[in-house]
Amino acid sequence: MLQVYMAEAIDHFGELEKVKSYWGANLLEDEASSITSTIHLEACVLQYIYGRIDPSRLQLESAKAAASLEFSVTGALGFRTIHQVDPKAQMVLVANTSSSNGDVRLASEKADVGPYEAWGGEAPEVYMTPKLVNNESEAGKDSVPLKPVEQALILAQCLLIERGSRHDEMQRWDMAPYIEAIDSQKSTYFVLRCFCDLLRVRWESTRGRTKGRALEMMDKLVGAINKSDPGVSNRIPLCYAVHLPTIPALRKEYGELLVSCGLVGEAITIFESLELWDNLIYCYCLLGKKSAAVDLINARLLERPNDPRLWCSLGDVTINDSCYEKALEVSNDKSVRAKRALARSAYNRGDFEKSKMLWEAAMALNSLYPDGWFALGAAALKARDVQKALDAFTFAVQLDPDNGEAWNNIACLHMIKKKSKESFIAFKEALKFKRDSWQMWENFSHVAMDVGNIDQAFEAIQQILKMSKNKRVDVVLLDRIMTELEKRNSACKSSSSSTETEASSDESTETKPCTATPAETQRQLELLGKVIQQIVKTESTAEIWGLYARWSRIKGDLTVCSEALLKQVRSYQGSEVWKDKERFKKFARASLELCRVYMEISASIGSKRELFTAEMHLKNTIKQATVSFLDSEELKELESCLEEVRNVMQKSEEEYRDTKT
Repeated sequence: MLQVYMAEAIDHFGELEKVKSYWGANLLEDEASSITSTIHLEACVLQYIYGRIDPSRLQLESAKAAASLEFSVTGALGFRTIHQVDPKAQMVLVANTSSSNGDVRLASEKADVGPYEAWGGEAPEVYMTPKLVNNESEAGKDSVPLKPVEQALILAQCLLIERGSRHDEMQRWDMAPYIEAIDSQKSTYFVLRCFCDLLRVRWESTRGRTKGRALEMMDKLVGAINKSDPGVSNRIPLCYAVHLPTIPALRKEYGELLVSCGLVGEAITIFESLELWDNLIYCYCLLGKKSAAVDLINARLLERPNDPRLWCSLGDVTINDSCYEKALEVSNDKSVRAKRALARSAYNRGDFEKSKMLWEAAMALNSLYPDGWFALGAAALKARDVQKALDAFTFAVQLDPDNGEAWNNIACLHMIKKKSKESFIAFKEALKFKRDSWQMWENFSHVAMDVGNIDQAFEAIQQILKMSKNKRVDVVLLDRIMTELEKRNSACKSSSSSTETEASSDESTETKPCTATPAETQRQLELLGKVIQQIVKTESTAEIWGLYARWSRIKGDLTVCSEALLKQVRSYQGSEVWKDKERFKKFARASLELCRVYMEISASIGSKRELFTAEMHLKNTIKQATVSFLDSEELKELESCLEEVRNVMQKSEEEYRDTKT
């Protein structure tokens, strides 16, 4: 019926021409536009109450057009607190009204021009309206008086912001310019003033520095509405053009604000007078008065024995599953709250399969509950049902895209299923909300490497090093990156060499094309070098020195390479190396690599010192290895390398004698 009457009202008074033709000369100045915009504004609020946001938005646009009002949010420098030294960017509302010449800024250079003094409060440290910096280019554009209908239109925009965006801190800040614009008006209707103050209370109660002021304003607001003064004639104008809650609903909101501020005793008085038993039971539990809560529930059950909510409340207080089962019985198995409670209880007992089944049943009744999907995913994961867990976490992030834990679980499940690409995308979403988890960064680095995104892997490594102060080093990942860059560098050199020496014959050896440009490979090599050099300043393990040596070899610095290999060899040395075969293998490989680098240095500069050093190291190593690892392949390789070093030394001596002769 409301929809029918609304359509009839809009049909009669929804256009300026119809209003003017109906009343004719009896209309005062601008009264026709006020009537038309008010009709559309009341229709906007009606659609909002029934959750029809798009029609509500269309009605608001029609109301703005009838009132010839346009507004938008812009930025301006200003101060928000008394102690602020430098001005910061503030969001302010700019409006173009029928009575203004162009855009005007609905704010003032004077802070707190709003109604705070009317509530009897002291000057606050945080301004109610920002104190804007006087800018000559903005001169003459400051606040102008708005008509009551125009103020109601601005407040209606807050409703659409509240319903059309996520309920988080940013949503309240998006509403702030509209609230402050009305606060900057010197006088307004009682209903508009109350609704604006209620919006401000909801905003400021979410901020630590203004929560006390919000509580004080709410107390004064409830008191002002309960008083008989002002009378009906002052309260009625535009009362249907705003969505002001009824007095019981307002008092309930006040009680919830008291609870959030820790004033549970005062909240109990309000909830008792309103007979809000669930809220009252919750307050008793907060105060630790479980016996009083149980007595209250039992008293209510005598009057309403088939109320599943009371049985669930009794189960919450007594932690008794039989109460939830009774709630299911009296509700014909339709109590979602009871199913959720039983699912949590089963999960805590370790009965994950039953918990999964109960969560599935609960979500079948009410699927718009992201925490429930997350809990179902956790239970399914514990029950080893990977696909069910993945589906549940996916539903959770569809309803709550900011759930970093759910994104992380999705990524890890894709890792289990060897789907690196999907895992990489999920980790990127998870890290938007949980950037302080080194475990998540570590998993992300491996997945990034799996999909070939070395730059993202480097970002993850740097984040891990920053959080762990260079203590958490993933040598396996660094080795993978080093191996990949070695392959790329070799492929690029081979490709370049074969291009230069390409013959006209068709018989040419095919070389694997370079997967990245030489410039990109060199840039990533530089990044890897910075990471390794950062690590070796605090962590000097054998593996890190080995990576540093390989990097130095790619860069062509054999001297630094030999020094790093020598430190790697010394890291492996000790009495344990001759007892642990795996450790000896690593020691032998590092020794062989060191001696080969010594031979390269000797060949490049014509020095024998490196050869003598290599020979001495190999002789000592072979002597000790003969005792412990006589038949090992590593010993044979060391002996072969020693023979090669001696041949090089002999050849060098012969060349030296021939030259002298």
